[in-house]
Amino acid sequence: MNPVFMAQWMKDKRKPYLVLLFIGLSIIATLIFGNVDSMGRTTVPVFSSETGDVKVEEKWVQLLNNHDSFEFVVMDEEKAREQVKEGKSDVALRVMENDYRLVTASEMPIVHLIEQHVLQVFTEEAHLAAVAGDIDTIDLRNEVEEYMDSPPIKVQTQSLNGGDISNYDMGMQLLFAFTLFVAMFTIGFKVNGITADKVSGVWNRLILSPVSKTKMYVGHLLYSFCVGFIQISLVFLIFNYIIGYDLGNLAMILTIAAFFALSMVSVAMLITGVVKTPEQFYMVYPSIIPIIPVVSGVYMLPGTITSPILQFIGDIFPLSHGVEAMIDVALFNAGWNDILLPIAFMMLIGVLAMGIGINMVERRK
Repeated sequence: MNPVFMAQWMKDKRKPYLVLLFIGLSIIATLIFGNVDSMGRTTVPVFSSETGDVKVEEKWVQLLNNHDSFEFVVMDEEKAREQVKEGKSDVALRVMENDYRLVTASEMPIVHLIEQHVLQVFTEEAHLAAVAGDIDTIDLRNEVEEYMDSPPIKVQTQSLNGGDISNYDMGMQLLFAFTLFVAMFTIGFKVNGITADKVSGVWNRLILSPVSKTKMYVGHLLYSFCVGFIQISLVFLIFNYIIGYDLGNLAMILTIAAFFALSMVSVAMLITGVVKTPEQFYMVYPSIIPIIPVVSGVYMLPGTITSPILQFIGDIFPLSHGVEAMIDVALFNAGWNDILLPIAFMMLIGVLAMGIGINMVERRK
C-alpha cells in the first residue's frame, strides 16, 4: 500500500498545479458568487410595456421596495435590457398589471433570491385583490396593517435553546457548495489513476510484485481521499481564520468533510468501473458532476426544488447530505446527534458505490 500511495504523491509533488488550481477555484468561486448577503443593496431595473405603464411601475416598485438587500428602480425598457446584456445588472424585472417576467442572462444565485421575493410580493397582492373584490387593495392593505399593529394574538418564535432564530446565510451555503463541488473534481481525477495504471500496464506489473491487489486499491483510494480532504480542509481554514467567515464548530465541519470525501471516492470508483480508458473518464465524469449541484439544490435556497424526482436524484449523491450537515452545524449549532443521519446516508452511498465499482472494474476484461 505504501509504495502505491507514495508513487501517487511523487506525481503530484512534481506537478502540484492541478490541486493548487482547484483550491484557488474554490476560494474564487465563493468570493464571487457567495457574497450574496454582504454586497449591500442590489439594484434591480423595473420597466413595463403596458398601457399606463407609469402607474403600473410605480405601484409595483412601491410594493417591492420592502427588502433590505434589493432596490427596485424604474428604468427605461431599452436601458434595462442593455444593462442585463452588458452584465451591469444580473436581472431586470418587467411588470404587468397582474404578472411579471424576469429578464436575465445568467444563473447567479442572487437571481433566485430576487425571483423568490418578487413571487412573494405578487402572490400577496393577488390574495389581497381576491379578498378585496371591488375595494381598492391599498385601502384594504392599510386596514390590515393597522389591525396587525395590535393583533389579538401574538406569536413569538424561538430556537430550541430559547434564543433568537438565526437568519439564513446563503453565502455560507454557497461556500460549502462550491468547496465540495470543486473537491469532487480533484477526487475523481485522482481515482482515475487506477484506470490509467491499468491501461498503461503498470497495474499488471504491480500484480506480479509482492504488493497485493487489495493494497493496490487501498493505496490509490486512500491517496485520493487524502488529497480531497486536505483540499477541503485548507479552503475552510482559509475562510475561517483569514477571510473571516464564522464556520461554527470547525471540528464537526471537518468530520463531515472527511465522510464526504470518503463517499465521493466511492462514487468516482463507481464511474471508473463504467468507463474503460482514462480519456473516457475525462469525458463522462466532468459531464455528470456539474449536474449534481443543480439537482441537489445546493445553489438555491432550501425548498426551491420541489420535484420528487429531482430530490431523489440529488439524494443518491453525497453532495446534498454534506452541505445539509455543514449548514446545520454552521447556522443552527447542530450537535453530533443532529448530523448522524446525513453522515449515515453518505456512508451508505459510499459502501454501495465502492462495492459496485470495484466489482465492475474486476469483471472487466
